[in-house]
Parts: sequence; structure tokens; C-alpha cells
Amino acid sequence: MMPQLLSIEGLSKTYTTQGRLTHAVRDVSFSLAQGETLGLAGPSGCGKSSLARLVMRLIEPDAGSIRFQDQNWLALSGPPLRHARRHMQMVFQDTHAAFNPRSTVGTVINEPLRIHHITPPKDRPAEIARLLERVGLPGDVASRPVLELSGGQRQRVAIARALSTRPALLVMDEAVSALDVSVRAKVLDLIVSIQRQTGLACLFVSHDIAVIRAVCHRVAIMEAGSIVEYGETQRIVSAPQSETAQRLIAATQTLRNHRGPDHAQP
Repeated sequence: MMPQLLSIEGLSKTYTTQGRLTHAVRDVSFSLAQGETLGLAGPSGCGKSSLARLVMRLIEPDAGSIRFQDQNWLALSGPPLRHARRHMQMVFQDTHAAFNPRSTVGTVINEPLRIHHITPPKDRPAEIARLLERVGLPGDVASRPVLELSGGQRQRVAIARALSTRPALLVMDEAVSALDVSVRAKVLDLIVSIQRQTGLACLFVSHDIAVIRAVCHRVAIMEAGSIVEYGETQRIVSAPQSETAQRLIAATQTLRNHRGPDHAQP
């Protein structure tokens, strides 16, 4: 069993909209080991993206605890938090919104290298080329405007940028849902390959059980802000117990011709 990287206990988040309370996340607990991929699956509005943002501290919880790399993640602030953020990176669904429209690919990837002092300035062009090649793009794409690329290419750039800080945890929020099936399969293959090479842990948010099955060792099924089913992906896909999981499995098409990870616990 690999060491625990992330531990969530009793996490909750409530929003007030026009005087009405919305329980986005309700008393959620789970853990994630080094080298493991945990899927967060559920219908739209179930709270999975809010949960991912709570983990990233893009929003703050009302209650609960987060331990990351054996630190109290919620107690960090200022420079210690900025320093620790390099170890937890996120890839979003909308690559248009994720990038400055005036940036080149090289500029996009250079920013985290500069901010976190990953490599000396003279070595950054070579590091940018290496990161691009790692995600299946030629190094010379660095000079191109990022918004001239296709959707699949932009998502690869987003992954390269996330990997640039050499994180321990990658949070992917519906990161392949906007891609067509063939490009999606290639990006999923890429994620699995990188994880096997580096021991990277992933928190993978998706409404698509076929995608979850392709890349995740375990899955947490969410409904109305709560986890309603939790366990090994193969077991839940084969014999779902919750109505939510049953609906998700019935509604999705099987991702064909894609080999997922070894679903034994890391």
C-alpha cells in the first residue's frame, strides 16, 4: 500500500443565493494514495467540481479538514501556501478560459517555471520543449499562439503546464469532456502513461463513467453534495449499489478500445 498523499475529512460547503441555502458539498471524506487515481463522478450539479475546487483551495470550506503531504492544507497561507501550490496542480475543462488569449504556448508553460523557480532562465526553453514532447507535441509549437491550436492540442498544453511544477497531485476537472472521442482516448492514454512513469496521483472529475473506468483505480459517486457510493472502480461499474451510479452507468457509452490502469490498489 502506497503512503496517503491526500486525506479529506468532513468537508462541507454551503452557498447562499437569493436567501436560499445550497449545500454544494456535505460532510465528504476520502483519501488518495501516491500513484493512485480517484474518480469523482456524478450528474451535473452534484458538487464534484465544488469539491475539486475546495481541495485546490480555490474556494474555502465551511467545515472539515484537508491534509496534503502530511500538512494541514487549510492552515497554510501567504508564502507557505504559494510554495506548496506547486505540488498540487489543476487542469480545467475550458482551455479558452484557462489561457491568456495573447499568450504563446511557450509563455504559458514558462510562467509556472518562473514563478516557482523550477529551472534557471537559461534552461527554460529546453525544459519547455521537453514538457511539450512529453505530452506528444513537437517542441517548436512553443512559438505558436496558444489559441491557434486545436482543442486536443490546447488540453495537452494545459497538462504540460500543470506538469511543469513537478506536482504530486493533478486535479482534472472534466478535462476531456469537450474533446471528441479519438482525441479523448489519446489524452487518457497520456495521463495513464505519465502516471505510470512518475507516480503522480490524480483526482479525476467526470460525469462519464466510461472515462472514469478507463483511468481511475477507485471512484466516489456523488449526489446532492454527498458521496453515495465509494470503492474500487471495477466493482462499482460491475455491480453499482446506488441509484446514482446505476443511472450514470446506464446513460453512458462504453469507452471502446482503451485499456485502463491496473485496478488493484496501488
